Amino acid sequence: MIALAQRVSEARVTVAGAEVGAIGPGLLVLVCAEPQDTEAQAARLVDKLLKLRIFADAAGKMNRSVVDVAGGLLIVSQFTLAADVSGGNRPSFTGAASAELGQALYEAVLRLARARHPVVAAGVFGADMLVSLVNDGPVTIPLRIV
Repeated sequence: MIALAQRVSEARVTVAGAEVGAIGPGLLVLVCAEPQDTEAQAARLVDKLLKLRIFADAAGKMNRSVVDVAGGLLIVSQFTLAADVSGGNRPSFTGAASAELGQALYEAVLRLARARHPVVAAGVFGADMLVSLVNDGPVTIPLRIV
């Protein structure tokens, strides 16, 4: 799985003018499944997100996790993280999982995150979404879970 975690002071997702998910301080996580991915990768991704120490401690060092700061998770599917532009200027998305597998793994990430963390919001799989965020830092961490 490919993910992009952004430390935010707030983030929200709207679909067709309606807000479908929002958090205050926490992590906005863009998630892309690849064809070989399984629910085991989804579980490892959730584990990594909950333990990722990218929030400041009292000394200003990145030493605290989203759990430590009681932050939210806003998890959004984004197949374009699998973009390949090596063959030209138009991205190819053949590295992304099929829609069926992608949706199943995205839903697994949400289910696993909600079972372990109290504040989890989400986008809508396959929808045309508007994502707004205030990136705190900015801190943006790419993750590849194998």
